[in-house]
Amino acid sequence: MTGREPTPFGLQLPGYPWDSMAPFQETASRHPDGVVDLSIGTPVDPTPALIQAALGAAADAPGYPTTHGTLALRRMISDWFARRRGVPGLDPQDILPTVGSKELVAWLPLLLGLGEGDVVVRPAIAYPTYDIGAHLAGATPVAADSLAELPQDVRDRVRLVWINSPGNPTGEVLDVEQLRSIVDDARGLGAVVASDECYGELGWDRWDPTEGGNAVPSVLDPRVSGDSHELLLAVYSLSKQSSLAGYRAAFTAGDPALIASLINSRKHAGMIVPHPVQEAMRVALGDDAHVAEQKDRYRRRRARLLPALEGAGFTLHGSDAGLYLWVRSGRPTWETIGSLADLGILAGPGTFYGDAGEGFVRLALTGTDERIDAAVSRLAGYTA
Repeated sequence: MTGREPTPFGLQLPGYPWDSMAPFQETASRHPDGVVDLSIGTPVDPTPALIQAALGAAADAPGYPTTHGTLALRRMISDWFARRRGVPGLDPQDILPTVGSKELVAWLPLLLGLGEGDVVVRPAIAYPTYDIGAHLAGATPVAADSLAELPQDVRDRVRLVWINSPGNPTGEVLDVEQLRSIVDDARGLGAVVASDECYGELGWDRWDPTEGGNAVPSVLDPRVSGDSHELLLAVYSLSKQSSLAGYRAAFTAGDPALIASLINSRKHAGMIVPHPVQEAMRVALGDDAHVAEQKDRYRRRRARLLPALEGAGFTLHGSDAGLYLWVRSGRPTWETIGSLADLGILAGPGTFYGDAGEGFVRLALTGTDERIDAAVSRLAGYTA
């Protein structure tokens, strides 16, 4: 016996927030017609057949894949950026496939070399993994929608700024001017801007080009970035638009020096997208038809669920794009979560996304048509 206190093993991170939903899951599951789970927002529609076929065709993959990804995939991503995101001429060298986007969000501060004393800024209402990534690196997460609102001593330590547009959970979209303002402020501090854009194809109304609106802008759009992608990274996932969450198919692109550094670090760590998944991504990004079809499914579900929520007394906020309806009832978040669970409906607590989320709940459009209809029916007899 050494007499020393035992060393605590494991990272001292906050508990996983969704674990606290277990009692509400139990309540909702007792509904005689079953649970309607609109909480986490995992895709439920079939992965398109052409993507499944591409995965199968590439299944004979005995060798190690490349961390940087195949040139064919990176060229397809470059073409997709030009065609769908208003970013022409992106060099395939400056593109990197990732194992889903969440792992990149979580590990980016560490891979950028951030540590104690460095500040990571994320939106006031935001996906919690931005904070977790800062904690993993030993940096300090700070919630702010504008760098101008930070005290000077905090601004001086900002090394990474996260943008999330369209936002999760709010569905809010930053226009070109707003994005350019953030980029200019961050560049003035020498900070990297990482833009999480995974809902970029899912704009509604004024952000829906098929209905006469504008396309959601990317941080790499020349109207935002100017003539250089210096200090900029765009992060994208195919989980939502192509029902590929199970494939862990995503990528990042932007600043050549940052991408080169990430490739080197990820080579050492073995963070590699499997070759069959790379081929599935290549095929998915070359086909716009299945994306439009999936978006139409979400549009129809949104058109049914939103009036039902408003009829029950909920007020919509943001929700201009993405897979979620961000609503409030005038009651505390957890009271609303409990009352919806009594109806057999699971929603996401707004408090999971920061203190500013108190009073809000998030409902996903990822239920099947039958489950969305069940939610609509149950809400008809409910008053928020």
